[in-house]
Amino acid sequence: MQTRQRLSAVERRQAVLDAACEAFSAASYRGATTAEIAEAAGISEPILYRHFGSKRELFLACLEEAWQRFRGAAEEMLATDPHGCLGRIADAYMASKARVRLVDLWVQALTVAPEDAVIGKALKKQMREVHDFFADVIRTGQERGEVPADRDAVAEAWLFVAGGLLVTFDQRLGGLLGDDLKRVRAERRRWMLGENLNS
Repeated sequence: MQTRQRLSAVERRQAVLDAACEAFSAASYRGATTAEIAEAAGISEPILYRHFGSKRELFLACLEEAWQRFRGAAEEMLATDPHGCLGRIADAYMASKARVRLVDLWVQALTVAPEDAVIGKALKKQMREVHDFFADVIRTGQERGEVPADRDAVAEAWLFVAGGLLVTFDQRLGGLLGDDLKRVRAERRRWMLGENLNS
């Protein structure tokens, strides 16, 4: 009989976080239970609460985890080939086989934000942080001459964030946009890179 390897406290915490990110992303904040998350992580519910004092605390940790994963992947892409980076980051993000996406968790947070000021405040803060990161990416592209200087980095970064929400709605509704999604992405790329604007 094969015995299960005992996890360290750090590994147990990460297992809980991974299971919770998937549960919240697939279901909802209200629908995912700590009992189910603990079972998926291979631990008991009391052990879960040793690492995270409440379901809310666990959800907030998932928001941060999802953003750090996304940011890390974006920074790696920017370091290897920064040209056309926004489009490539968006493509890689949406094509990812990972079952947890930051914007999915935003949708969950938004549903409870009116009743939970702590989650609402965390969501607002994180969305601003994501926006500011991508505004800086756009500014860097402008400094390199890849993005036209007359593009407003602040406004364009919000449109990038909005695009992620639009694609998430499309996926959750089983193809809301149809072929229009390709057109939206092509037009955004054309505008951001100044490609064939006079043709």
